[in-house]
Amino acid sequence: MRKISLVFIFGLIMLPMLNSCKEKKAEQKEEAATEAEMVKETVEEAPMNGLTEAQKAEGWVMLFDGKTSEGWRGYKKDHFPEGWEIVDGTLHMIGSGRGEAGSKDGGDIIFDKKFQNFTLSLEWKISEGGNSGIFYLGEEELDYIWKTAPEMQVLDNERHPDAKLGKDGNRMAGSLYDLIPAKPQNAKPAGEWNTVELTVFKGTVIHNQNGENVVEYHLWTPEWKELVAGSKFPALNPDWAEVPSKGYIGLQDHGDDVWFRNIKIKEL
Repeated sequence: MRKISLVFIFGLIMLPMLNSCKEKKAEQKEEAATEAEMVKETVEEAPMNGLTEAQKAEGWVMLFDGKTSEGWRGYKKDHFPEGWEIVDGTLHMIGSGRGEAGSKDGGDIIFDKKFQNFTLSLEWKISEGGNSGIFYLGEEELDYIWKTAPEMQVLDNERHPDAKLGKDGNRMAGSLYDLIPAKPQNAKPAGEWNTVELTVFKGTVIHNQNGENVVEYHLWTPEWKELVAGSKFPALNPDWAEVPSKGYIGLQDHGDDVWFRNIKIKEL
């Protein structure tokens, strides 16, 4: 009988403690769920071709509204070329099948404002066997923007011959075209959207593709000038290495279908 009494008394003592532990765990679980829900609510998803309030506060500005060509024009032109169209919230280069700038009223397009230190963010999708590019710090003095501006390559790596040309993959998607290969090479296949964050700050340039930094270099250094000197660019423009500190952002007409959307910029 005594043993039973002791067990009974011990149980009476421990029961409130066990209940208290259960209640505490339940409260902690409820608090964690509440915090998770609060975090979920505060992470606002940006609308297509639009900005969240947080992005606006950070200084991001849209360069494309998804509906009009406002702010864009053809390179060395005073109008938006007919070879491009606005469709389904994208800037679409209508493929001519005739190679670079082969359409009747096509050609590269630029945003009509020069930028110096910035992060450019956008998404691109290429057609099968397609080729295009994103230019930055471009000038409008020569006949083509690529004679003055560095280019982040846009390419169907699986089908376009450029993927096998150049050196060490420096003509594949994300690369500094014909100069520095994108590593790792993480481009998605033709028909899928790729994300880009391209940062230029006081000569330092970073190509970020699908969430990874794939190219980093510094303009105007001896290493930069040596790199350019060994490329095809001096034959196109003897002063190609002297990239301006401020210039245009451009999108390339290479004769293939390509789509761009969610184009925004933050000046640094």
